[in-house]
Amino acid sequence: MLKALLRNLLLPLFIFNITIFSATAQDTLVDTVAVRNIWDFGGTGTVNFSQVSLSNWAAGGQNSLSALGILNLYGNYKNGKHTWNNTLDLTYGTVKLQEQRLRKSDDRLELNLKYGRQASSKWFYTAQLNTRTQISPTYTSERDSVISNFMAPAFVLASIGMDYKPNPKLSVFISPFTGKFTAVLNQRMADYGAFGVEPAQRDLEGRLIPGTGERLREEFGGFVNVRFRNEIFKNVTLQSKADLFSNYLRNAKNIDVNWENLVNFKVNKFLSASLFLHMIYDDDIMIDVDRSGDGTLDGKGPRLQLKETMGIGFSYKFE
Repeated sequence: MLKALLRNLLLPLFIFNITIFSATAQDTLVDTVAVRNIWDFGGTGTVNFSQVSLSNWAAGGQNSLSALGILNLYGNYKNGKHTWNNTLDLTYGTVKLQEQRLRKSDDRLELNLKYGRQASSKWFYTAQLNTRTQISPTYTSERDSVISNFMAPAFVLASIGMDYKPNPKLSVFISPFTGKFTAVLNQRMADYGAFGVEPAQRDLEGRLIPGTGERLREEFGGFVNVRFRNEIFKNVTLQSKADLFSNYLRNAKNIDVNWENLVNFKVNKFLSASLFLHMIYDDDIMIDVDRSGDGTLDGKGPRLQLKETMGIGFSYKFE
């Protein structure tokens, strides 16, 4: 009788547990498929090499060896009216010239986070956070001092605005409320007023007072970010990004410009070539200049900064 009672109690409970387990497993499978559908991960990795070797070369020159690594990762989320776009870009290059020591030729780390809520078919309410810095220190040619380092400088943009996306190729983000922060966490560099921060105070004899330089510069203004990506020819892709910022609180008519252009030439599944052009203009960043034209740097002033790199190497796209 006791066995019959236990059987009558446990059998329905066992069937109930099996039913619950099956339903839970099915829900988990549905959730996993849903996560796969709303998240899109991927990126590309490229390593470019360049080498020059000379022997009894009458025209002269130097033996050289250089390498450049580029890593672009993305994770994009879309669910209903909500989107979240995340990108991480890393670039690092080195060059070795004949009897000189190994030097850094390129160094960039950029993280971009952007949340959007759809307002209409082409417009999104958007909040964006962008951070740019570098990975390792950069030295003078004599290697006696550091001229830039990780988080020295670091440029941070926090923006709220509207994002216009007429098609998958183009995005135009307009923000009337943007905070721009320039951080120089190296105190020695901050004391000299590097990258536009407030320099250190001076004593009665005009000497810098160490430790009194500001390590953070704060600005508030309007910001426009334009991103474009398209296959302009077969196996040739253009990626362009332009950032425009105007400081409401100081010289609003002076526009800070950061424009990056990358052209990728796909040879086959693993071989590719790339051309990168980067232009910066910021009237708060002073560049050493030759004002008298005698070949000696005798002043400082804002200038258009240009950087161009080109390479051929191995490339891999993963998803």
